[in-house]
Amino acid sequence: MTIADTDTARTHWTGTADAAERAQWDAVAEGVADQLAVDALARDRANAQPFAEKRLLQESGLTTLLDPAELGGGGAHWESAYRAVRIIARRDASIAQLLGYHYINSANIALIAPPAERERWFRASIAERWLWGDSVNPVDPNLTLTEDGEGFRLDGFKRFSTGSGVGEALLVNAVVKGGDRDGEFAYLVLPFGHPGVELVDDWDHLGQRLSASNTVRYHDVRVKPAHVLGFGTDEPLQSFVTPGIQLVFANLYLGIAEGALEQARALTVARPNAWFLSGVPTYADDPFVRRLYGELVSRVAAVEALADVVGREFDAAIGRGADVTAEDRADLAYRIAQLKVVSSDTAVDVANRVYEATGASSTASKVGLDLHWRNVRTHSLHDPVDYKKLEVGARFLTGVVQPISLYT
Repeated sequence: MTIADTDTARTHWTGTADAAERAQWDAVAEGVADQLAVDALARDRANAQPFAEKRLLQESGLTTLLDPAELGGGGAHWESAYRAVRIIARRDASIAQLLGYHYINSANIALIAPPAERERWFRASIAERWLWGDSVNPVDPNLTLTEDGEGFRLDGFKRFSTGSGVGEALLVNAVVKGGDRDGEFAYLVLPFGHPGVELVDDWDHLGQRLSASNTVRYHDVRVKPAHVLGFGTDEPLQSFVTPGIQLVFANLYLGIAEGALEQARALTVARPNAWFLSGVPTYADDPFVRRLYGELVSRVAAVEALADVVGREFDAAIGRGADVTAEDRADLAYRIAQLKVVSSDTAVDVANRVYEATGASSTASKVGLDLHWRNVRTHSLHDPVDYKKLEVGARFLTGVVQPISLYT
């Protein structure tokens, strides 16, 4: 089958992942996670642009996991991609974010590009193993895109541009000002090092320090027709980018929670003796410690179960392609919002409360248990989880569907 054969379906994704596919890509992700775990804390503290980590993702095949098999991609499903993000987040949430955003950004080939142009984009991205960064922060409407001959001129800036510091392809969103396409929402793809694009190495935050989420400034940037991926429409399929990225977030938070529990368990089991009032020989025998882990492990298991189900639901919905409806999209967004609520709240709580079991010694800088909390505390502020709770509550009570945006 060729890309042209999928034109009426609008995407090449069909069906859902089977056990063999999940096992294959889980193993790949676990191998990458093991390599990242060796020096995750040291790299976090160095706060350098993650070029080496990006190459690790590319060489593993994870960056082409979702791309069409007939063009050299992995031919896998979204569930496998989300599981990969989750697995890597257990060890290095920054690089998991880099990968998850790449999946969503590169998916715009299928969601946005005209059918006749998709194969060109896929072939370039697969052959050159592009990692896709983005410069689309909707709370920074500070870009000016004006018609200029056959192309455009781009000026302004965007903060929080994940992957921009290391990605071969930079996805940019801007509204056209003037000309025949005045007011249209444009999707642009600029190569790394494009003239006039200034990458500002200013990402120095509490967590997610290696996500390359810099500020990008655009100085009279020439945008040729070949750089235009497409333009926004009212087609429901195009808007899957928002529930898609929110599902990345949920799996990112879940992976962080799982990583925090795993490290905390090792620290707890290794603690000598026990609290003098406990009457038991070790901290692992302490009933209060066991109760704490019983609660946290159970909550994380529940989030994992929901994440697995919703990941398959995403595949089923996006697999409908051009036949997907606005109601399908609303139902999916509602389910993902539920997952976003429980994954965010659970991960922040887990990364905080594991200290109650690991004790004061685990706050030593060399231990690095704080990395999980710093990462989830930073990224969970991406968009307020309270508004996701309102979204779920409104839909449950009155059937209200939130207007489509880059956050809903």
